[in-house]
Amino acid sequence: MKAYVFPGQGSQYPGMGKDLYEKYPLARELFEKANSIIGFRISDIMFNGSEDDLRQTKVTQPAIFLHSVIITSVLGDSFAPDMVAGHSLGEFSALVANRTLTFEDGLKLVFARATAMQKACEMNPSTMAAVLGLDDNIVEEVCAGFNGAVVPANYNSPGQIVISGANEAIDKAIEILKSRGAKRALKLSVGGAFLSPLMEPARKELKEAINNTLFRKSVCPVYQNVNAKPSTDPEEIKTNLVMQLTSPVRWSQTVTNMTKAGATSFIEAGPGNVLQGLIKKINRDAVTRSIVV
Repeated sequence: MKAYVFPGQGSQYPGMGKDLYEKYPLARELFEKANSIIGFRISDIMFNGSEDDLRQTKVTQPAIFLHSVIITSVLGDSFAPDMVAGHSLGEFSALVANRTLTFEDGLKLVFARATAMQKACEMNPSTMAAVLGLDDNIVEEVCAGFNGAVVPANYNSPGQIVISGANEAIDKAIEILKSRGAKRALKLSVGGAFLSPLMEPARKELKEAINNTLFRKSVCPVYQNVNAKPSTDPEEIKTNLVMQLTSPVRWSQTVTNMTKAGATSFIEAGPGNVLQGLIKKINRDAVTRSIVV
């Protein structure tokens, strides 16, 4: 069974999607439609912008979504997923891939999400940090000592967790985690404490947008971040998607559950190959590849 997986923020790179635009009329049509929907030429920033240009949340999120969705769109009938999942932002790409959302609605939600998250970041200076080489329970125990100021945000693979929280609390947590035996604990170059309670203002804003969007019955299950479980039910998917902004991404559990459900290959759709590396750490026998078009 084919499992398609979709990357999240951090996978962007200058020039992303330009080859698709130049090679496929459908890609050109979708990029131009996206430019119209969000009100500026994001395709120009993707193709010609710098790393700094692409690092702006309002650019990063729709850019990664567009690359991921358009690369599957140009596959035509050969794109036939048995199950899908996305890492954080990538869950929106996955929901277009399994036809829960249309391209247009998916892009509008991603742009609303990015805008809301940017505002939340400006309200609460905050950040994230990667922690390597510690058991999950030790990281959870350290985070619990901060009374919500620091929380686990991404369960990326065994021995790799990202934590999220207020700036000073993250600095202190890094010190403690290193003293508890972490091989590495380092701050990430991100705009705020994504996937944490500090995103509550963004969650409320996104909830309204999600509730005003039509979610259809999926053609295959999506394994969602908040519980790592499959769903095809539109209302359940909406509820979990609202919770996602302030909840951890359970990626390790997601890949394990997809494997148990019969996934024989994991195909990464979108920029980069970060998810393939994580999947190999979760299941060394997994077959992984990127889409080649």
